[in-house]
Amino acid sequence: MRIVLADLAATHGLVSKDTVAGGYGSRMKPFSRCTRLYCHFKKRFHSHRSIQMAYLAAICAEAGHDVQWTDESILDGDVAVVLSSLVDYRRETQWADGARQRGLKVGFVGLAASKMPQLFEAHADFVVNGEPERAIQRLVGGENLSGNCPSPTIGDLDSVPFPRWDLLSQSQKAGHWRGVRPPGGGIPVLSSRSCPESCTYCPHRILSAYRVRSVRSVVEELSYLCNLFHRPYVVFRDPLFTHQRDRCLELCDAIQAKGLNLKFECETRLDRLDDVLLGCMQAAGLRTITFGVEAVSEETLKRVGRRPIPESHQREVMESCQRRGIVTVAYYVFGFLQDTWETISATIDYAISLRTTFAQFKLLTPYPATPLWKQLRPLIYEEDWERFDGYTPTFNHPYLSADQLTFLLGAAYARFYCRPSWLGNYLRIHEEPWRRWIHLLDNKVVSVHERKELLRMSRTVTC
Repeated sequence: MRIVLADLAATHGLVSKDTVAGGYGSRMKPFSRCTRLYCHFKKRFHSHRSIQMAYLAAICAEAGHDVQWTDESILDGDVAVVLSSLVDYRRETQWADGARQRGLKVGFVGLAASKMPQLFEAHADFVVNGEPERAIQRLVGGENLSGNCPSPTIGDLDSVPFPRWDLLSQSQKAGHWRGVRPPGGGIPVLSSRSCPESCTYCPHRILSAYRVRSVRSVVEELSYLCNLFHRPYVVFRDPLFTHQRDRCLELCDAIQAKGLNLKFECETRLDRLDDVLLGCMQAAGLRTITFGVEAVSEETLKRVGRRPIPESHQREVMESCQRRGIVTVAYYVFGFLQDTWETISATIDYAISLRTTFAQFKLLTPYPATPLWKQLRPLIYEEDWERFDGYTPTFNHPYLSADQLTFLLGAAYARFYCRPSWLGNYLRIHEEPWRRWIHLLDNKVVSVHERKELLRMSRTVTC
């Protein structure tokens, strides 16, 4: 049987799917000069393939089937499995309609298909509900899947074959690194699934419970990648990579013991990091670390189930990363119910003062099936599901209009990236005489931003 795996490339904006927003995906359409440049450069470094589809490719190939991958064209075959998203579902369903007209049996997998099956049912022969491996194992075993297909969670993650990147046309550029993430993106790896935290706005934990792979299994996969690619750059897609400190240390020790020549990045919480752990991770190949700050107000964070992290610890970890030359990426969210113009301005101020290498700013989005969705349901006015993209206002905020939220989002990107000190941080210029000169230039740039903002809004951001 020929099985076509479709991970379709979006045509508008900066789109990420699969493990982004739990699998609902995100789409940033540039709305200013700064966001246009941001999208342009991020596209070059964040275009890695879907790890979900790489797992399915392994399962299909292990069962002896012919696997074909596509990100655009409709290929001939017997069955097509399409990766679903919320932000690009129209293109995905249109592709599915064309594939069915060509005689293929079509199914959808992913979080969007699991939680929003009504968007895909009319365009498919089957829709997988849950982590897709069990259902696809039944498919390649000869079962005729149809309608809504429950797919139970896999308890033993070590039992799943390693993702087959060679079957997904993964660019060989992904196996080379210079400095930060290489052009073409890195190689995604999942050492765990779901998330142990309880943030009400996050979709990462709504499909299944938190589980981890054994260190032995992860190291075997990393060894496989080192044989497949020259000096691979690995992107661990776990939402909380260092949740179990001892396990993380064991993994780092094993990487060094086997002499694996790789670099990696991961996402975690800052309260799950310390100087000793960072040192061990760097010795094993850590190059970049990403984490959520979200907002400055501890009360705001507690209201959405996120445990606050003391500012002193955040700055301590940042100083350790800067001293070691580790690239840092902080995530922030605007539009919590308690947010005002002043609190968002304070968050922008904090983002600048934390001196991370990069920052990502998004708007609070009530994703379907999250606790936040149920809480904000009466306030939601947006009916176009593709606009639940992480950057578009979707509900009536009690204190800020949609235009104000969009304005503050644009101001955050401009103030963070369009300043000399950001370039100084990126180039690792820390000598005091240069820093003083850069600070003076920053003050002039802030004045320019304030004048431009005053032209667009009746009041300026106080930062």
